[in-house]
Amino acid sequence: MKIEHIGIATRSIEEALQFWRDALGLEVTHAETVEEQGVNVAMLPVGEPRVELLEPTGPDSPVAKFLEKRGPGIHHIAVRVADIRAALARLKAGGARLIDEEPRVGAGGCLVAFVHPTSAGGVLLELVEHAGAADSHTQHER
Repeated sequence: MKIEHIGIATRSIEEALQFWRDALGLEVTHAETVEEQGVNVAMLPVGEPRVELLEPTGPDSPVAKFLEKRGPGIHHIAVRVADIRAALARLKAGGARLIDEEPRVGAGGCLVAFVHPTSAGGVLLELVEHAGAADSHTQHER
């Protein structure tokens, strides 16, 4: 298990890139819209883990609601797991509150599932499985 990415909610990816890309010099290696989650995503590697900028596509998306309540900032931390279904079963057996009982498709075609912050010390935790990928970066680059 390793840190996959840190999700940062922003009202505008273009504005956020003024810091992450222009000031820090990070490169956007992948960008897409994830319709099912109502977000535009931009991935910027920082070594092996990445910063994932999240911009809502509409006012009813979970990220839009997060921004309304808390403003811009860290939205979630994602960890890569080898078998997401086994990880979910282990967490559920241990009493964790799961937002997703079954994985769904996320950015880059990965399988993802979220664990409620009440079970992870106040942090929204995302589990990510790269189906059949030996190297996570190859699936995220265009």
